[in-house]
Amino acid sequence: MASIKIPTPLRQYTANNSEVPVEGQTVGEALDSLTTQYPDLRPHLYDGAALRNFVNVFLGDEDIRFLQELDTPIESQSRLRIIPA
Repeated sequence: MASIKIPTPLRQYTANNSEVPVEGQTVGEALDSLTTQYPDLRPHLYDGAALRNFVNVFLGDEDIRFLQELDTPIESQSRLRIIPA
């Protein structure tokens, strides 16, 4: 199962979990899985349906903005990181 590493300032919205297992075939689906598990986190990541400008998501060492953004495919062992700017 893929996972998302949660930065310290946002852990208060994930029951202090530093990493959360998520489901999905794309980065967008993984983030939807995360915010379904922890709905209070959604307003801190999204402005409507779009990621907030100051929220950076990395797949491994690659910024998803330089890949296929939220449509970037992921595998079951993928590790994503949220890095607030």
